[in-house]
Amino acid sequence: MVDIRTRSEENFNVMKVIGEIDASSSIQLDEAIGDIISEGAGNLIVDCSELSYISSAGLGVFMSYIEEFRKQDAGLVIAGLNPKVRNVFDILGLDQLLTISDTVEDAKSSLS
Repeated sequence: MVDIRTRSEENFNVMKVIGEIDASSSIQLDEAIGDIISEGAGNLIVDCSELSYISSAGLGVFMSYIEEFRKQDAGLVIAGLNPKVRNVFDILGLDQLLTISDTVEDAKSSLS
């Protein structure tokens, strides 16, 4: 089960992801990010400080949008990963493809 909340701030959106992203809930994540892309809303910070688990389907959602953000000249930053979830990103090499920040504040600084 996942709860996704999005808010606009200055020149970016912050999406807070709470709970677990598995095969079924990854659809919600995909739709939420897709909505932001379709609105041309620009930079996105995904606050994962309350994300307890992510499956390969959830990781695939982030990967599928990398090029879309580049086309819009917008940033996508994943922030606040707990050590267990961060390890999954690191093992798969996603830390080389995605921008990952320790906190939302750090992510904001990287997008300024």
